[in-house]
Amino acid sequence: MGLSMNRFFRIASAGLLTMLVGATAAAADEFLGSYVARISEQDHQASDGYPLDTAAQMVRQDRANFHKFHNADSDDENDIWFRSNDQRARLERMLGQGGAMTQSTRRAIARGEPLIQVDVYRNHVEVTIIG
Repeated sequence: MGLSMNRFFRIASAGLLTMLVGATAAAADEFLGSYVARISEQDHQASDGYPLDTAAQMVRQDRANFHKFHNADSDDENDIWFRSNDQRARLERMLGQGGAMTQSTRRAIARGEPLIQVDVYRNHVEVTIIG
């Protein structure tokens, strides 16, 4: 009986630990909000006029145009996460990671002027084309 109770407590402890780790991971990836933006021709160029190479750079430039240069597209919404240059640099780094955008989303941004939705989480962002 002592052996089976010991085994029960080990299994119960392992289950509790799994629940706690899962809860911690969920809290670390907390959804903060989202915004919508049009990635237009002006977002395909850096502030000093040179062409940008990646979709991540273009999404960052969209936020610089919105917050720093007050040159927003009519579809652009405000956000509270990417107001400073350091915050926008972090956005670009997060977007450079593989899971932030699909390849088709990256191509659509780099080649056109899509309407995007940016979902902001505590530790990552996700970009999708909505129009």
